[in-house]
Amino acid sequence: MARTIAKDHREKRSAILKQAAVYFADHGYDRASVNGVASACGISKSLIYHYYDSKEQLLFDILHSHLTALYEGLIALQPAADPEVQLRQLVRKLLQMYRGADAEHRLQLQSTTALPKAQRHILADIQRSIVNEFSQAICAAAPDYLGQASDHLRPLTMSLFGMVNWFYLWNQPGRGMSRESYADLATEILLGGLTRLQNQGQSL
Repeated sequence: MARTIAKDHREKRSAILKQAAVYFADHGYDRASVNGVASACGISKSLIYHYYDSKEQLLFDILHSHLTALYEGLIALQPAADPEVQLRQLVRKLLQMYRGADAEHRLQLQSTTALPKAQRHILADIQRSIVNEFSQAICAAAPDYLGQASDHLRPLTMSLFGMVNWFYLWNQPGRGMSRESYADLATEILLGGLTRLQNQGQSL
């Protein structure tokens, strides 16, 4: 007999994912246990297993849900006619979606390698799609330069992610720059660097 799905299945699953992400991130995924997840969520171990077959499946669902939400949020943005505006709004949107998801973000950066290869490939495909959105925006902002120096596109894109992805480590909520202001600063640093590179190329 097929198991029926409770009306609040989605809400319970989301709550488990959120609490489990915090628990994994705070305690370290390798040291974490299903018993610990259950305690952190305030539910029984058997209820965890009602939704997930293993600790690995739970981690995968946390990361898959997080990355999918990021990608869907980015592609839902209204495209801007100005490439620089498009890049700026992508960076702003990414940092906005990171708000409240520090635990998921930390797990993405630190614990993906704990998953089986097939699951890592699924997550990597979503990450590549996210990176591609930014690569296209950067390329559109300097098409002539990057048309001649295409090997610079990936380093530039990943440098931007380097500025944005570690924001959670040093940012103190309520103090200093807002996420929006920092997104604009990171965008200006990248665009300013692109302008300098283009000018250097023209002077050679």
